Amino acid sequence: MTNIRAFSSKPAVFENNDYEIIVESPGRINLIGEHTDYNEGYVLPTAIDKKIVLKFQKNHTENFCRIYSDTFKKGFEFHLDKDFQKTSGWEDYIFGVVQEFLNSGAQIEGFDCIIESRLPVGAGISSSAALECGIASGLNELFQLQLEDLDIVKLSQRAENNFVGSNCGIMDQFSSVMSKEDHIILLDCRSLEAEFIPADFKDCQLLLLNTNVSHNLADSDYNSRREECEATIHIIQKEKPEIKSVRDLSFELLDKYKAKLTGKMYERCLYVLKENERVLAAANALKSGNLKSFGELMYTSHEGLQHNYEVSCPELDFLVDYSRDKEFIYGSRMMGGGFGGCTINLIKKDKIKNYIEEVSAAYYQKFNVQLDAISVSPGEGTRIFKN
Repeated sequence: MTNIRAFSSKPAVFENNDYEIIVESPGRINLIGEHTDYNEGYVLPTAIDKKIVLKFQKNHTENFCRIYSDTFKKGFEFHLDKDFQKTSGWEDYIFGVVQEFLNSGAQIEGFDCIIESRLPVGAGISSSAALECGIASGLNELFQLQLEDLDIVKLSQRAENNFVGSNCGIMDQFSSVMSKEDHIILLDCRSLEAEFIPADFKDCQLLLLNTNVSHNLADSDYNSRREECEATIHIIQKEKPEIKSVRDLSFELLDKYKAKLTGKMYERCLYVLKENERVLAAANALKSGNLKSFGELMYTSHEGLQHNYEVSCPELDFLVDYSRDKEFIYGSRMMGGGFGGCTINLIKKDKIKNYIEEVSAAYYQKFNVQLDAISVSPGEGTRIFKN
């Protein structure tokens, strides 16, 4: 018998406005540094000003929990003392977090939670991490579990790795929780050292163009890319045990072992090494205000993702290529795991409206799909309010 009962009508308990804890959990963007986090490399993300809002209250039961999504107009209930079964839906991110708390021995009791998402799903702005971190932050506060912010980040990542089954790195959860408003994070995904760089884009804005496509390869190929990188390291470790991840490789060492690798293994690692260099160069360009150099690095990042890491798709490539001859766009690249989702564009503010109209028409003519445009700004990480 399954430990989940779905329902579509909003339970009366959720009409109550006196929630004990309210959490605002933001999505994230990543300006550059894709697929480098699980290779212990560098990334340049930030939370954005688009969020999931979660409201929590204890329901004074020992094990009964009830979740309702105001966005999807449906909910479910479950018991903490029974096993969780995967649903392949958004519920799994919640189950994953709750399971991690239970595995750690945390004292959780029955609770109710209502969720309103202001994040587009499947756009590559990590609505999943926002949901995980929002649930974890709310339960931590509701039951006074005393976890620090970094504990929340790591627990949420484990939830996605262990229960959901996506072998993601730590970037999404870290940026959702730890970001500072109007700053970009230069994050070392090995040491978790973070430098907060002022997000001075001058007369430019970050614009996301959502392809509104999600190719079925996304989950399986995301994991396979990680496996290809790890397989390379296993081969090299036989002679050089000090090499722990792609982060430890040099271009020279990778070339030395090229004959022992498949072509795809070599290309994946080559991309990661180049992308790490690009992230550090992009951070310096942002600090010095050189948006032209920053934008050029975005373009070369996309080319690496397209040709070396092979996680792009025709829709993403079209949008990046369409931007290239526009003098008011400094840079464009695919963002997120790939095979759909968004491009991120650094564009002059006064050109945004006309460009959205132009590129949307061209995209529809090419793919017969409507394009969504989302202007975003670097925002604050998770915020918690008590009633």
